[in-house]
Amino acid sequence: MEAKQRIEDLINRLNRYSYEYYVLDHPSIDDISFDNLLKELESLEKQYPQYALPDSPTQRVGGEINKDFKQVEHAFPMLSLANTYSKEEIVDFVKRAEQTLGINNLEWVCELKYDGLAISLLYENGVLVRAATRGNGLTGDDVTANIKTIRSIPLRLQGDGYPQRFEIRGEVIYPKKAFEEFNLQRIENGEEPFANCRNAASGSLKLQDPKQVAKRKLDCFLYFIISDEVGQTTHYERLRQAKQWGFKTGNFFAITDNINGIMDFINYWDKERFNLPFDIDGIVIKLNEVKYWNILGSTAKSPRWATAYKFKAEQAFSKLKNVAYQVGRTGIITPVAEFEPVHLGGTMVKRATLHNADQMDVLGLCKEDTLVIEKGGEIIPKIVEVKHDENLLHSGKLEKINFITHCPVCGAKLVKEEDQAGWFCPNYNHCPPQILGRFQHFISKKAMNIESLGGEKMRYLLDNNKVSDFASLYDLKKEDVIGVYFSVDGKKVSIQDKSADNIINAIEESKQVPFERVLYALGIRYVGEVGAKTLAYHFENIDNLIAASIEDLLNVEDIGQTIAESVYSWFKNEENIREIQDLRQKDLKFVVEKQDFLNKLQGKSFVVSGTFETFSRDGIKKTIEQNGGKNVSSLSKKTDYLVCGEKMGPEKKRKAESLNIPMITEQEFLEMLK
Repeated sequence: MEAKQRIEDLINRLNRYSYEYYVLDHPSIDDISFDNLLKELESLEKQYPQYALPDSPTQRVGGEINKDFKQVEHAFPMLSLANTYSKEEIVDFVKRAEQTLGINNLEWVCELKYDGLAISLLYENGVLVRAATRGNGLTGDDVTANIKTIRSIPLRLQGDGYPQRFEIRGEVIYPKKAFEEFNLQRIENGEEPFANCRNAASGSLKLQDPKQVAKRKLDCFLYFIISDEVGQTTHYERLRQAKQWGFKTGNFFAITDNINGIMDFINYWDKERFNLPFDIDGIVIKLNEVKYWNILGSTAKSPRWATAYKFKAEQAFSKLKNVAYQVGRTGIITPVAEFEPVHLGGTMVKRATLHNADQMDVLGLCKEDTLVIEKGGEIIPKIVEVKHDENLLHSGKLEKINFITHCPVCGAKLVKEEDQAGWFCPNYNHCPPQILGRFQHFISKKAMNIESLGGEKMRYLLDNNKVSDFASLYDLKKEDVIGVYFSVDGKKVSIQDKSADNIINAIEESKQVPFERVLYALGIRYVGEVGAKTLAYHFENIDNLIAASIEDLLNVEDIGQTIAESVYSWFKNEENIREIQDLRQKDLKFVVEKQDFLNKLQGKSFVVSGTFETFSRDGIKKTIEQNGGKNVSSLSKKTDYLVCGEKMGPEKKRKAESLNIPMITEQEFLEMLK
């Protein structure tokens, strides 16, 4: 009993310390002391597993790998807010609520609109029992194991007075500092950095391994309690109560009974948002008195007692310095405007894509131009307007910038295909950036999955003649990669012993990658992941594909003229054929294994919904493809079957019934394969 008492005492203390640190931002214990107590708890729980509790902070380090996310149904639909960029529409929204209720000067709560992933947390007897994403609003993914790794989310509530069972909803976010640190780590590992905090937060919650989620240092703000048993009658009082129970609700609120107060809050945060340690994309306005929520009700998509104002993209002006040209792995040439560095959306920017020659003509880009730049979706800089130098304009001395005619790297004359917007370099086999791009594609996760090698390491190996073609990757030895130095943001990083082992092992393991992914890895222009599967399953092996005529290719479902011509041309290139033969010598797979390939479902289309016993969701989809069937994302009159698993969304069932689409169980699906 002494061990049990000590475990309970440690859990209570550590949970309290976490609340003080992550919610109150007022720690009462140093990190070393906290870590020592946590280690003691871990040791006791291993020694006495019968006394371990579900709210133990040891749960936050990550549990078992989740191979598939179960679909769970929301007790109350997770509606999304109506939003607008117009302040006039906010005024109309407030007036409409006042007129409907017959009350002037209603009280409103203004909050920050966090830029992350919506989440719903279910608590029973004060303990977190389930966390689910929004999904389609009716059903979402059960991400409980991943949510438990977020330290600001309480596993057990503090105090008392909370309902026996209730939901609280909020937003999972990626704090800017943690996001930057994680991106730097990815770059040092030779991996591609994430584009923005919102997408990284969303992607992190879908990781199968909670231990990897724990490393991401996500955070969460909670802003909406769903329960009839909460005593507080206003939204603001409920948020204050939620904070006392241990939830992180933030301190960024304002209560006002007039439109001027709402506008003051919007205007203040429109400027101050860039100083926050996390991203926001607007302001949420909610009616404070909860009793009016049911009276106003909701539309099919959003409540009538709350709305959101979204900030417009910030603009900046800068002087054009140069137009540079990038060469992609398929030879496409992308013009990029380089301008004087300017502060925009919280970061310094100095480059923006011009997309293609046609877009350059639309902008009418000239030397000495001033550019109007904004961040599309608060993320990617883009040029929205060009202002010519007035003196040059009036004197007729404006010098237009024309798109280049030859590759900026290898010098080959550029070509343009009919009906295509972009120009490209035809020197496929010998243009250096194309070669590097193809290698980076070849080793990517969805292709050969040699991600431990990484793009920058790949660049070094090419520059130092360690590899010359795809096949030469499989000749690399540990001594070829250990000690390799490459630059990351001006810093030199070297490959150490363990990293070198990982690279060589990953290269060897990639020999087990199936034919369809090997075909995708070759980087044939216009052949994506789905197209590669389609071609592999149709032709069954590389020899049949090499021998295929354009007519043969066009007879494959979903393969059009552009893809057919690209594939045909690629296999008529002698250097590409030699590459195939060399890779065969390295034991890569160029045949669809017969045990995985049948035509039992040829010509049939399927929608898969719910969870299954025999298969994971991806597993059943792969089985459909390997047996000649086709996966489609949504139901239509052309859909042949809806494969129904447990906890399938009710909306899909209703739609299938209305369209008379046959609904089959997992067992009935297996019978079709016999």
